[in-house]
Amino acid sequence: MNLTFLGTSSGAPTRQRNVSATAVQPEYGRAWVMVDCGEATQHQLLRTRLSPLKLDAILITHVHGDHCYGLPGLLASCQLNGRTEPLTLVGPAAVWAYLQAVIEHTEMRIDYPLKFIDVSKSLALEQGGFHITAYPLSHRSECWAYRLQESRVPLKLDVARLEAEGVMPSPLYGRLQRGESVTLDDGRQLEGKDYCIPSYRARAVVIGGDNDRPELLAEACRGVQLLVHEATYTEDVLQQVGPEPQHSSAARVARFAEQAGVPALVLTHFSPRYLLRPRRGGDRSVDELYIEAQRFFAGTLFMAEDFQTYRVLRDGRVVEASD
Repeated sequence: MNLTFLGTSSGAPTRQRNVSATAVQPEYGRAWVMVDCGEATQHQLLRTRLSPLKLDAILITHVHGDHCYGLPGLLASCQLNGRTEPLTLVGPAAVWAYLQAVIEHTEMRIDYPLKFIDVSKSLALEQGGFHITAYPLSHRSECWAYRLQESRVPLKLDVARLEAEGVMPSPLYGRLQRGESVTLDDGRQLEGKDYCIPSYRARAVVIGGDNDRPELLAEACRGVQLLVHEATYTEDVLQQVGPEPQHSSAARVARFAEQAGVPALVLTHFSPRYLLRPRRGGDRSVDELYIEAQRFFAGTLFMAEDFQTYRVLRDGRVVEASD
């Protein structure tokens, strides 16, 4: 499965980063899911191979503009480009109210089915090849994290069980693999579905919205291969800013990820004060966030960049995709 970051800045875009949006693609099928849709997300999509017409669901973490101002433009462009397939929108009720106001006052037209799901209503959703659940976070606006676990894992024949039961390799294996019923020479009848097991463990990721209490994700992160979480500030800047914005520092997220046993961590949603490529002395760098997180997290650590894709392999490892 792939995660492609379409925006990694908090609050406002910079010359190097757009605001929040992340595409998540399953290994199988062309449908995909997006978490958040900040301003100009549709422009970012033009620089990728992702098709908005194959977008199956948009999951909004909260109503703040850097996470949802791109919704009207993207939805309107889907209409102009002839979309007919249904699209599911998930988020707090305030997101739907915002979108309805835009539709009313701008004469926006959407003919394709657009379904809204209030995330607070015990979300358990199957979309885009994923089983999606949601977890509440701590922010000054109602905010959520989403756990996406792939729902289509190929099956393989449980050869070890068959051999343990005295069923040696033969053409019957092929029939069992296809889920058929077979009768053995000794009269035993076997059902293929009983001897097929997942070929690998289903992969899962958690993508959080704005949140000043990473520990709220302890349950969500059980068994996942990757956590994506905001690290808006370094700890020193967070102390200067104070608690009111309700964001996390790189150190706090890293400590939580280490304690929770998360194998890989991608930090994102960086304050515009941290530059990807500092231009002069005195400029603050994203490297500061990386160095701070590295002190507390021993797993695989990445700093998200716009248009970078991270791949969760079948064995659970997370790598940067080169294509």
